[in-house]
Amino acid sequence: MANPQPPVMVWRIVFVCTGNICRSPTAEGVLRRMAAAHGHASRVEVASAGLEDWHVGAPPDGRSQAHALRRGYELATLRAAHFTPLDFECFDWVISMDAGHHDRLRRLCPPQQAHKLRRAADFSARVPAGGVPDPYYGDAGEFEAVLDQIEAVCEGVLAEVGRLGE
Repeated sequence: MANPQPPVMVWRIVFVCTGNICRSPTAEGVLRRMAAAHGHASRVEVASAGLEDWHVGAPPDGRSQAHALRRGYELATLRAAHFTPLDFECFDWVISMDAGHHDRLRRLCPPQQAHKLRRAADFSARVPAGGVPDPYYGDAGEFEAVLDQIEAVCEGVLAEVGRLGE
């Protein structure tokens, strides 16, 4: 009788930004596609949420969708969600998109869950220490620059997932 395979570790990851319509849903869509392309789709569950509840139920910003789609990332089916302290129990990593989000999340985070809190900048040197900037009031170039940074972050996330799964 063959030995059964050990269960696959599934990493539950949530990206968090302000309203969950630009940066964090873009990161969710990028990581989903990259995980599938690298054979990690069964090892990574990804979501996104906003610290504010302004856009709950709304799709990502149309500009974020358009720039992402040009690179093959489909965001149209995603809907904004609100991050709550209970989410710290549901996810292995809570990744803040910028330093302000990180500070707010740290204040919301129960002490026993603090090890789950990560910064987007932790995963790529291409992201400034302050984090991924908000492109909402910017032009097309800013949306493209943010997408470049998010791709680098997601590559770093997958690299770490791969290392931890070895």
